[in-house]
Amino acid sequence: MERAVRFSPDDFPSYSRSLPFFLLLLLLALPISQSAWSQPTPNSADIQVHFDQPQSPFSPIWTYFGYDEPNYTYAVNGRKLLGELSALDPEPAYVRVHNLLTTGDGAASLKWGSTNVYTEDAAGNPVYSWTILDQIFDSFQAAGIRPLVEIGFMPKALSTHPEPYRHNFPQGSIYTGWAYPPKDYQKWSEVVFQFVRHLRERYGDSEVKTWLWEVWNEPDIDYWQGTPQEYFKLYDVSVDAVLRAFPEARVGGPDSTGPANPKAAEFLRSFLDHCAHQTNYVNGKIGSRLDFISFHPKGSPKWRGDYVQMGIARQLAAIEQGFKIVASFPEWRRTPIILGESDPEGCAACSARTNPQNSYRNGPLYAAYTAEMLNHIIFLASREGIKFLGAVTWAFEFEDQPYFEGFRTLATNGVDKPVLNAFRMFGLLGNERVAATSSGAVHSEDVIRDGVRGQPDINVIAARKDHEVEVLIWNYHDDDIAAPATLVDLAISGLPAKTSRGLLEHFRVDANHSNAFSVWKDMGSPQSPTAAQYEQLQRAGQLQLLTSPAWVPITQGGAHLQFNLPRQGLSLVRVTWE
Repeated sequence: MERAVRFSPDDFPSYSRSLPFFLLLLLLALPISQSAWSQPTPNSADIQVHFDQPQSPFSPIWTYFGYDEPNYTYAVNGRKLLGELSALDPEPAYVRVHNLLTTGDGAASLKWGSTNVYTEDAAGNPVYSWTILDQIFDSFQAAGIRPLVEIGFMPKALSTHPEPYRHNFPQGSIYTGWAYPPKDYQKWSEVVFQFVRHLRERYGDSEVKTWLWEVWNEPDIDYWQGTPQEYFKLYDVSVDAVLRAFPEARVGGPDSTGPANPKAAEFLRSFLDHCAHQTNYVNGKIGSRLDFISFHPKGSPKWRGDYVQMGIARQLAAIEQGFKIVASFPEWRRTPIILGESDPEGCAACSARTNPQNSYRNGPLYAAYTAEMLNHIIFLASREGIKFLGAVTWAFEFEDQPYFEGFRTLATNGVDKPVLNAFRMFGLLGNERVAATSSGAVHSEDVIRDGVRGQPDINVIAARKDHEVEVLIWNYHDDDIAAPATLVDLAISGLPAKTSRGLLEHFRVDANHSNAFSVWKDMGSPQSPTAAQYEQLQRAGQLQLLTSPAWVPITQGGAHLQFNLPRQGLSLVRVTWE
């Protein structure tokens, strides 16, 4: 067994480049309260990474995003954020948006958007307008984004209940005329056909064949004001139209809600049964085309009077149940699954100002939750033997809203939030996972059942590239309460025997690093920051190093590092060599 170099924290003051050891030890001053110290926390966590023990390919399941308001796509900050999403990983990011067929003038508001693709003249003849739609898809193309095209919602001219059509969130119901079935399925089929044909002609076969297509959103609840059977008909008609326009298209659904709910579980089963065993509404044959399966797991955070308690167990229960349902169908067991919306709760446009349980969104807790969730999704996919493609984070940006209002967004007024830096960390991971263990890890089965309510989950994902190893470590707990940091003892073994040194880079997300929210609060929470303040916020929103890069010794194929990791903090340690 190859030996990793060891170093004691007591030796830190005497560290110099001449020593045959290396230490990086950060003591973070955290606010300490009675509740903080009463919460259980391990004093240390031993993490072992085995570079020479590859486990499996590591695909970028995190590069999927979405949002309700498609017209924000081509706003200045929207274009900026698309570019940042595209830069997360060498593999292109996918983006899913609502309202691509919704009637309107293109003016966006919370939970609303429109393209005015289809209207009718006085005689009932179709009138197509692609101007707004092209702005959306041109922005995707310019940023290198691949669309996960959501076919919806119902144009006003086709709705069986067209009035009222535009909602006024947060006043009143959002489920207005756009949510109803078509009054003429043949006309709907033609709209979908023309929609797909236009995109194919504009962007070309080689590009469009990389896209994904799905039908509607959450048809098991009020997003669809029809019956399940009417949705199955809509699905069959829509898929037929897509494939007539572009036979190479990959189509899926149903993007129903989280199947931890029995009603949602039954809808998903019925849809899968329809696609496998029931009569197709278009061709009269048995079965419907289904290239991927999608549903929406959500968590359930609670406000506990003076802190947020995350509800990760509920989200994982929905994923577990959905995976089991898919695996129960021999026809679909190996069909790729996309979590079409995978989030800590269910309302991106509900701010923390009016919903205090959503106050997790501005700081590092959202980042740590994201790492925790993705790790356990990978576990569940492996355990259930299903093919997992990706998880859509339903978060983007809102225009003309206050700074750090507490919406579920990746950026606020062009300033990146800590959660985006969690995705940047994932993007630094290599494409081959290697063996890694943590003595501070909470077992996935326990997290799925109970959440993280006792000891924090100090967990790890390690990966590798040529001449490089990357280690992502996070310290997560459901309760957003101050607690002592945990000393992480990281040992990396199995490095090339002839390598004598490596370049260490240590990236960090916590209360003081990669955190524009903390910087903004320190400024006095300005809603009209000066140019200098805005520039400072922009810098603070980027992924930051904990310390300057440094050469570290590699002895007998091993390297060693110690550092303190705060609660809800993330570290990405990267070691490269020639």
